[in-house]
Order: sequence, then structure tokens, then C-alpha cells
Amino acid sequence: MEVKTFGVIGAGQMGNGIAQVAAMSGLQVIMNDIKDEFVQRGLNNIAGILAKNVEKGKMAPEEREAVLGRIKTSTGLGDLASADFVVEAATENESIKFQLFRELDAICRPEVILATNTSSIPIGRIAAQTKRPDKVIGMHFMNPVPVMKLIEVIRGLATSDETFKTTWDLSLRFKKTPALANDYPGFIANRILMPMINEAVYCLYHGVGTREDIDTVMRLGMNHPMGPLALADLIGLDTCLAIMETLYDGFCDSKYRPCPLLRKYVEAGWLGKKSGRGFYEY
Repeated sequence: MEVKTFGVIGAGQMGNGIAQVAAMSGLQVIMNDIKDEFVQRGLNNIAGILAKNVEKGKMAPEEREAVLGRIKTSTGLGDLASADFVVEAATENESIKFQLFRELDAICRPEVILATNTSSIPIGRIAAQTKRPDKVIGMHFMNPVPVMKLIEVIRGLATSDETFKTTWDLSLRFKKTPALANDYPGFIANRILMPMINEAVYCLYHGVGTREDIDTVMRLGMNHPMGPLALADLIGLDTCLAIMETLYDGFCDSKYRPCPLLRKYVEAGWLGKKSGRGFYEY
């Protein structure tokens, strides 16, 4: 099936980035969220990034206007009825995603692929909420979406070859590099990344080093572009905790136990950059 209209559920950090790359690839985009202020904030973020691209000579002014013209904002899920492909980029919360997929299954045409940008929740569990498990797939973008080249494509047990090929081809159309992962909690990216971040939090918790020293060791000693604690703040500590809990519940292995300090910060509302405070102050 040819994809002409691309739906995105969620206009936050990940959702508006996905909407931007889809619109830049020439697709008509429907960017949906539960409140108009959320979609307007997402649209403003896209407009700001594109304006910087124009300033740097990476994009012509008329191209910026064309990209913005291809993005339609929405606060009603019913608007997704006209989409040919939908990516869900809502909060990393299983019950929220399950409800969204049940509703999308009823709204969208039977041939429409429903993808999820989940960071860790098994695709099969999400697919089971629908009557089209063969058309459900993971499409895990990296943050920040317009910059990062990877899309982790995750096949569920029932995902069809056609669904996989369409998703793979879309990833290439977005000028991204897709990588295939099988359906286990955390997939590849976060099964490796999140335990590293969690261990960095344990190092802070146990007083092995300060936040600055922990991040400096990983940046300069391991050549990471960001230290793990700064990266956790960028991702969102609530998201990091949710992923660790998914890993811990999914594998029943103590090595995935979330650090008590990570949970303490989340309970205090110290979620990272988005709240103004995490392991660092912003």
C-alpha cells in the first residue's frame, strides 16, 4: 500500500520530531495530541528547527513553508481515519498505549499499519489489543529525531512481511538507517543503554563519583558524546524508570532492578530537562 498520509500520535519531543521528518520526506502529516496547546507547542518546535536550518543555509525559505504546510494538527483521534500509516509516540505507559491501539484499530482502515515508538514494551502485547496484529510493528526513533540516523524496527510475532517491508522502506524514505530487532523487552537499543544508565545512577547512589566525574569518565574514557546521567536527563528520568521496570518485569532478573535513587528523583518530580531538574539543573 502506498503511504501518502502519515499520522503521529503525540506532539511532544519524539512526536513532533517524527512529524518533522515525515513532512520533510514529502508526506502529508497529521500530528495529534490530547490538547491544542500540546500540538501548537510541537508545531512551534518544528517551525523553530526549520527556521534555524534556513539561517544556516541548509534549507530554502520556501521549502520550510512547504514542510510546515504539509503538517495538519489534530486533537481528535477520529482525524486519523484518513491516515495510511500511523505511529504512536505517546507516554511510555502500557495502559495508555493499549487504549490508543484499541481506539486506532476501530478508527483506521483495515489495511493501515499501526506502529509504535515504544522504547521497551513488547510489540506482541500491543498488537494483541487489535484485530490486525499482522499490521502492528515497532518503529523506535532515536532522540532528537531530526538528527539521529537510526530507526529500530521491531517485528512482533504476528507482524507480516508486507508490514515489515513498508516500515523498512519508510525508514529509508526518512533518510534514516533501519536496524531489525526481535521482540524482547527493551529490544536492542534500550536493553543495552538503560542498564548502563541505571548503573551510572547506582555509582552516584553509592558515592563512587560525582555526577560530573561519572559523566566525564564515560565521555572522555569511552568516547561517548554525552555522559549517562546527562543523557538520562535528556531522555527523561520517568521514561528511564519506565523502561527499567519493563526490563525487570519482563526478564525477572535482578540486574535490571531500577536504582532506588532513580525512583526517588522521579517521585520528587525531578524528571530531567523537561522539568528543569534531574541529575543536573536546567
